[in-house]
Amino acid sequence: MFDTRTSCVVVVGAQWGDEGKGKLVDVLAEAADVVVRFQGGANAGHTVVLGDSQFILRQIPSGILHGTSTCVLGNGVVLDADGLFSELLALNERGIATAGRVLVSNRAHLVLPYHKLLDAAGERSQNIGTTRRGIGPAYVDKYDRRGIRVGDLRNMESTLLRLEENIQRANTLLPLAGMTERASLEEHVALLTRVAPKLLPLVTDTGRYIHTALKQSKRVLLEGAQGALLDVDHGTYPFVTSSNTTAGGASVGAGIGPTAIHAVLGVVKAYTTRVGEGPLPSLALPPLEEHLRSLGGEFGAVTGRPRRCGWFDAMVVQYSARVNGLTGLAVTKLDVLDSFDDIPVCVAYDVGGERCAEMPSEVGQLAAVKPVYERFQGWKQPTGNARKLEDLPKPARAYLDYLEVLVEVPIRFVSVGTRRDQIIEAGK
Repeated sequence: MFDTRTSCVVVVGAQWGDEGKGKLVDVLAEAADVVVRFQGGANAGHTVVLGDSQFILRQIPSGILHGTSTCVLGNGVVLDADGLFSELLALNERGIATAGRVLVSNRAHLVLPYHKLLDAAGERSQNIGTTRRGIGPAYVDKYDRRGIRVGDLRNMESTLLRLEENIQRANTLLPLAGMTERASLEEHVALLTRVAPKLLPLVTDTGRYIHTALKQSKRVLLEGAQGALLDVDHGTYPFVTSSNTTAGGASVGAGIGPTAIHAVLGVVKAYTTRVGEGPLPSLALPPLEEHLRSLGGEFGAVTGRPRRCGWFDAMVVQYSARVNGLTGLAVTKLDVLDSFDDIPVCVAYDVGGERCAEMPSEVGQLAAVKPVYERFQGWKQPTGNARKLEDLPKPARAYLDYLEVLVEVPIRFVSVGTRRDQIIEAGK
């Protein structure tokens, strides 16, 4: 993906998240100088398999597993500082060098314990399916202009005054939601006092850092969390996350102009999954859904929640291609379909006997659609050893070719397993 014309590449999930972005970023990061996480928080996990080892990264970009990449947490991230240092420690204990390789934006907002209490309170009433890690309330504080940014730790006196006001406000709201637990000012002061000396040496103007890297012709990879259908503006609202997960959010969340981005790679599974609440039109019938879940290991990397599983939904990915401006696709987990006799693909929706032109924007309408399927012959043989498109069974090639035609975006990568080497780059 990197050449003289594409020195800045965005990788986004093009479904509901959990598409395997971590593996794609890991593969692309081998050629990247800088890898940037541009939004989200510790509510999203990227899973990367190296040999016999599995790494689950919640906040640190997947590029940390390559010793040459600098990893950046951009201003669009909401940071759980304790979680960040736990993650760094776990990587160090497993032989991954992190010293001098992680930078944090001075404009990134902090997720604090009172945010997690408010998240739990909100979930009791809304049942959106959040991870209760404080992400939504942290973004609420950000847009309500009461948030505490990483750079604010340089001026602890004024920061603690604002913190006290925020905790008082939280403790007023918590009983209204039926919560008996209260936020402790002392706990928060102790937390910020403890993490500030460790965090501040990592802090810089990361937007300027990325801008300078691009001027020096370095290769920059921007990675998002979750997927396009969880974008707060373009997703299946209200069953969405609290940030912009689409490619437009990469520019804002990294602190660079949109013209600096040269390519957008959308990652999709060869089928479809969703964790949490909200409609999933192409949901498979129970026996096949369980089979997909079992074969694909479809459980949340952060929460362990089982994902709902269904067939590839072209309506979803067509929409995602439009709102992200995708220039390429990466299809993951093709090997999960190896044992199926036939494979349905959702090619359209019907509502009341009428064909939808595209995915409805209202969640109630989306929940009411009837998927229209075309069925493809299964290949009934393992694909895990394929390293070129020509190595794949003909029915698997035909399946991929049809997805490419449906979505009108060229397939650049195909993943046939969890290991680094189990990936096919189109044309090679």
